[in-house]
Amino acid sequence: MPVHWVFFTDLDGTLLDHADYRWTAARGALAAIRRRGSPLVIVTSKSRAEVLPLLRDLGRRDPFVVENGGAIYLPAGYFQFRVKGARRAGRDWQRVPLGTPRRKLLGALGRAARRTGIRVWGFAQMTAGQVAAATGLGLGEARRALRREYDEPFLILDSGARAWPRLRREIRREGLRATRGSRFFHILGANDKGVAVRHLMRWFRRARGAHVRTVGLGDSPNDVALLRAVDIPILVARPGGRYDSETLAAVPGVRRAGGVGPQGWDRAVRALLGETTK
Repeated sequence: MPVHWVFFTDLDGTLLDHADYRWTAARGALAAIRRRGSPLVIVTSKSRAEVLPLLRDLGRRDPFVVENGGAIYLPAGYFQFRVKGARRAGRDWQRVPLGTPRRKLLGALGRAARRTGIRVWGFAQMTAGQVAAATGLGLGEARRALRREYDEPFLILDSGARAWPRLRREIRREGLRATRGSRFFHILGANDKGVAVRHLMRWFRRARGAHVRTVGLGDSPNDVALLRAVDIPILVARPGGRYDSETLAAVPGVRRAGGVGPQGWDRAVRALLGETTK
């Protein structure tokens, strides 16, 4: 029986270049995925408002996961069965909410920061201009990044090595989770990228049969749950060519992509699919 590939991918530093957010270096692998009719599922800390324009640029119409597993979005009619918990989200999409409302996250982050005396600076405190300066995004893209529902990105302003472990411990006391991405720390609920991916894997196997093989690509500790959920986990190198040591240790058997960002993404996917690379 033929294998039905499903690709799950992080964005920043993985499919998108860390500096300029371009995906064009992965054009060859993206074309190979399209030729096989394989789904390409974005799994990101970004908001829905950020992902939809990217899907249009990529020419894709696939499910996607936002805000570190805060919600799954499905194109209307994508699966030929009713997805439990799916609610209408506009004319063309359905949403399956999994996360904790942002207002609760903000309250917990504030309490954890006060208890530890650690200074944090979150998106809720930033203007679009400040987000743009911190990320390299354009102003319009930064405004879309601020439209969040289930996840709060933040910076730790204290430089001590123990600040992050102490703050994470206090966030756990609030009954919530915290993780580290390529640029920001994040506070979130019981959801994570892996929870959302496992939901989608069940739906894809129901739709396509037992011969579904899943691939996950990421670059940071924020992607550990995603990489643990899939059949074939692939770690993309960070700027400078290094692989994140925390992620390597947390995902036994993870494959190294053989390159940085979208260049590594392209190399790894094309090698997996048996296509030559330059």
